[in-house]
Amino acid sequence: MKAIAVFPGKPDSVHLAEMQQPQVADVADGRGVLVKVLRVGVDGTDKEINAAEYGAAPPGYDFLVIGHEGFGRVEAVGENVKEVQPGDYVVATVRRPGHSIYDLIGTNDMTTDETYYERGINLLHGYLAEHYVESADFIVKIPQGLKHVGVLLEPMSVIEKGITQAYEIQRRLRVWRPKRAAVLGAGTIGLLATLGLRLRGLEVVTFGKTPKPYLNSELVEAIGASYETTTDLPVIEGAKKYGGFDLMFEATGYSPLVFDSMQALGKNGVLVVSSVTGGDRKVEVPADKINLGFVLGNKVMVGTVNANREYFERGVSDMAQAEAEYPGWLSRLLTHPVKGLENYQQMFDYLTNAKDAIKVYCEVAAE
Repeated sequence: MKAIAVFPGKPDSVHLAEMQQPQVADVADGRGVLVKVLRVGVDGTDKEINAAEYGAAPPGYDFLVIGHEGFGRVEAVGENVKEVQPGDYVVATVRRPGHSIYDLIGTNDMTTDETYYERGINLLHGYLAEHYVESADFIVKIPQGLKHVGVLLEPMSVIEKGITQAYEIQRRLRVWRPKRAAVLGAGTIGLLATLGLRLRGLEVVTFGKTPKPYLNSELVEAIGASYETTTDLPVIEGAKKYGGFDLMFEATGYSPLVFDSMQALGKNGVLVVSSVTGGDRKVEVPADKINLGFVLGNKVMVGTVNANREYFERGVSDMAQAEAEYPGWLSRLLTHPVKGLENYQQMFDYLTNAKDAIKVYCEVAAE
C-alpha cells in the first residue's frame, strides 16, 4: 500500500512510502472499519511536520504517515460494527484517548496528558494512504449529499468546538444573545468560522490581510458577512465602526492580533483563540487597559484545539444546513486538488507558494 510519509525530525523528508495494507482484524473486539481513502486535505500542520517542527512516528516505525483531514468509503467492517456498513462515506476523527480523566470520558481533545495521540500528527499514522483501519468509535458517517465536501469536515470540527465552547462558557450569564461577531483571518478556518456564525444568525465581520476583491472576500460577502482589510481598518478600529463584538474567533496564526482582539471585545464578550503559534515573537501592549477592560467588562478568552466526536457530528449538521442555505458555497473552498499520492511534491508546492489557495487536497482515489 502506498502512503505519503515523513521522517519526523528530518526537514523536507516527505516521501512516498510502501507499507502493509491494514485489515479489519487489526482492531480488537470486532470493531474495525476498513476505509478506502478518497480525499485528504492538507494544511499548515502538514507543512510544519515536514519542516521537522514537531511530529513523532508510531512505535516500531521510523516514519509517520501524514494527513489528518481524511474522507473515504467503507470497504469492510468487523462483526460488532453496527454504526456503518460497506459503501458508507465516512470521516475519522483525529485525536485518540490517552490516560487522563478527560480521555476516559470521551473528551480526549481536553486531555491533561503530556503525551497526546493524533493521527497524522503525533504517534499515530494519518490518512494520506490508500487505506486505513479504525475503530468504529472514531468513525463519523457522512450523508450522500455531502460527499463532495466531506473532506472539509475535520477543519469544520475545529470551528464547531470553538463556537460551542463560547456558548457553553457564556451560560454563566443566564441570558446571552450575541449579535455581533468578528472573525480574524480569512483562510480555511476563518471562512468556516464565518459560515458557522452566520448559520447561527450573527452579524459577522471577517478581517483579512488581503485587500478585496478576491475569492476569500467574495465568499465572506456571499453569505451576508462583511469583509474588512486590516491595513485599512485595524481590528480595534473595527470595533469602533461596528460596535464591540460579542464573540470573536481568532484564526490568523499571528499572535499580536490576539491582544488587539482583546481590546475590540465588547462587554460580556468571549474571544476564542485557535491559532497554534511557535517562535518567540514579542510585542508591547497596553496591559493595564486590557486588564481593566476584561475585569470591568466580564470578558473571557479561551483557547481551543482539535475536536472530539461531538464536534465532528455538529460539523455534519452545519454543513448540511450550509448546503441548503448557501448551495455550492462549501465546494468553492476546494481550490487546489492534486491527483494521486505520487504527486505529493505538487501538494507541498501549493501549500508553500499558492497564495490563492484556500484548501489544498489530494484526490487519492476515484469512487
